[in-house]
Amino acid sequence: MTPAAIRSKVLDVLGTVVPELEPDKLRLDRPIRDELDVDSMDLLNFVIGLSKAFKVDIPEADYRRIATVDQLVSYLGAKIR
Repeated sequence: MTPAAIRSKVLDVLGTVVPELEPDKLRLDRPIRDELDVDSMDLLNFVIGLSKAFKVDIPEADYRRIATVDQLVSYLGAKIR
């Protein structure tokens, strides 16, 4: 899966948690929590959605490594290879 395809799928999943998401205005290198003002429950639902969409396990210990969309793309790219 290409980074662009991963990014697109990540943004799709994020849109299910944050319906007002405007992907073209989201800074991909900034923490999602800061960019979208989401709470910890929204983030948890987002990670659960990512786990289902990509069919990967994302342990809580890795949450710090996936704070931004860019980090998620790299992380998921390595997980699904």
